[in-house]
Amino acid sequence: MNQVLDIIASRRSHRAYESKQITEEQLQTLLTAAVQAPSAVNGQPWHFTAVQNQALLGEINEACRETAMKMEESQRSPRFSDPEFNVFYHAPTVIFLSANPENGWAKLDCGIAVQTIALAAESLGLGSVILGLPRMAFQNERAAILRQKLCFPEGHDFMIAIAIGTPADDKEAHPVGENKISVVK
Repeated sequence: MNQVLDIIASRRSHRAYESKQITEEQLQTLLTAAVQAPSAVNGQPWHFTAVQNQALLGEINEACRETAMKMEESQRSPRFSDPEFNVFYHAPTVIFLSANPENGWAKLDCGIAVQTIALAAESLGLGSVILGLPRMAFQNERAAILRQKLCFPEGHDFMIAIAIGTPADDKEAHPVGENKISVVK
């Protein structure tokens, strides 16, 4: 029995959430875990913005949809064809990670940090899903306003996000693909 390995094995990407908000204690625990994530040469290139304002999340969702619908159908996620689709899956909390895109390690470091948040959420009995689609909101004419509303520091842009809440779905583990591991001795 190893608690960390059990958490890794039980984590799922949830795409349905109860409407009840996570507690302030849970949020602070997640943010504390986030800033403890490792980064290249301890550069900590990230900034974390936790959003619980549903109107703002709706505005970002709409900006994503606007950007997606300008793309050729073959180039956009088919989920955007559903007018009810929400990039945040109606999660009560979303944490946005931003960083300076000129930093060569920022994307990798933010990926490590978002996985740290996902595992911390699982350990608290919360569900999560790591999100790349919100990037479309920052390829839109509203991008500068959204960066400001999300308190992105000067020179930072969207890297990745994570939706968090009490899951309203139950998922089985995905099958592990074949030939994904090599061992060289």
